[in-house]
Amino acid sequence: MDSNNGLPLVASRLTPALDPAFRPAVLANRVFRELVRSSGKAVPIGLALEQSEGIVSHFRIEVLPETHSNAAANAIYIERISKFLLWSRGGSRIHFQGPLALADKLAEHYRDTPTGKFDSNLVGERMFDHPIEVVHTNELPAERTSAAALGRHLEGCRIGFDLGGSDRKAAAVVDGKVVFSEETGWDPYFQPDPTYHYDGVMDSLRKAAAYLPRVDAIGGSAAGIYLNNRVRVASLFRGVAPDVFNAKVRDMFLRIKQAWNNVPFEVLNDGEVTALAGSMALGRNRLLGISLGTSTAGGYVNAEGNITSWINELAFVPVDYNPAAATDEWSGDYGCGVQYFSQQAVGRLLKAAEIELESELPLAEKLKEVQNLMHKGDARARRIYETIGTYLGYGVAHFAEFYDLENVLILGRVTSGPGGDVIIAGAKEVLEREFPELADKISFHIPDEKQKRHGQAVAAASLPVLRPVATG
Repeated sequence: MDSNNGLPLVASRLTPALDPAFRPAVLANRVFRELVRSSGKAVPIGLALEQSEGIVSHFRIEVLPETHSNAAANAIYIERISKFLLWSRGGSRIHFQGPLALADKLAEHYRDTPTGKFDSNLVGERMFDHPIEVVHTNELPAERTSAAALGRHLEGCRIGFDLGGSDRKAAAVVDGKVVFSEETGWDPYFQPDPTYHYDGVMDSLRKAAAYLPRVDAIGGSAAGIYLNNRVRVASLFRGVAPDVFNAKVRDMFLRIKQAWNNVPFEVLNDGEVTALAGSMALGRNRLLGISLGTSTAGGYVNAEGNITSWINELAFVPVDYNPAAATDEWSGDYGCGVQYFSQQAVGRLLKAAEIELESELPLAEKLKEVQNLMHKGDARARRIYETIGTYLGYGVAHFAEFYDLENVLILGRVTSGPGGDVIIAGAKEVLEREFPELADKISFHIPDEKQKRHGQAVAAASLPVLRPVATG
């Protein structure tokens, strides 16, 4: 309980009401850094994640010398940091500047362990076309960011769309003003024929286009990973067989763009667009959006107000270093964000809260029952929200070590109703009591009703840059 493969674990000062075994990643990292500092012989490690188009981001840490009595902790510390970087920034190649033995240990993790192979397959192969490769180097490649600044382009006649698991939305936008919007129910998850998805999107686009004199650009958001308008990984197409996915889904949005006369077209992860919408509405940057829904979605707007090439898949980032922590059923890894910031967290905490519901009840229905109890003033339900609030406070402190962060936008079904206020209050208390330097720096926000109705559509529509008008 007090260590993870030699890495010291620390109990939080504010113990989650229903999870006393919680060992926050941020506290373990801080204690390890202090251990390294006090050794007087810190070993620098440089990590550079490279995406398929040569985009490179750096992150630097320090570890213990191999002669130190706690040197065994180096490997798990590096692996947990690398996992966070992999799922937040994305890439298929990790350049490693530091001791060769530690580079080999990290490469072995991605090559031989079940959780490492999962990350290598999903992030490396499926998102960036190559298994995770750890490259030992004496000098990291230069940092290189994505050149395109997507979003905030409101001029002209645009269509914005958002594809969710139970409905699809489309809006017609003229110079930033919504002149039409519609929400249409659909059931994309288990449809084996992607014609269903294609026809649904085209139907929504046609309805929005009817309210515009012309279509200058189309922008969209959807759950999943989309790179250069190609579908990489997306739950919307989970019912499509792999061979059909590769043949008909991967380039589906390129075909839709072609059907609309190749107007400027951009589709991105819904978490990214949500963060952009929040930034546009609040007039603030350095913003991380966290959606506590069926899973955990994330998006980030940097200091310049831009969406980056980072993938921000916060469902998979480690936030609890206790090796006995809750396990993610998909990846098989422990302590991942989805078990702390989603409906899955609510379902997991029911037993500890002594709330008995039918086990076969879907998570969404379990959440509704907890929300109903919360409305009735049930103390058991409140403890669930208090626990998630404590998780969130330590999670945000952890995220602040990887993101340049001043604003956090919290949304999603788990935050609906009075429980959402309890969650945010709990997160603020953690920062105030455990991380006062962050409490003074980071502000929490929730979207208002106008932003919920139209913010996503306007932000999506604003993604593409219009072509310059030919002169002469």
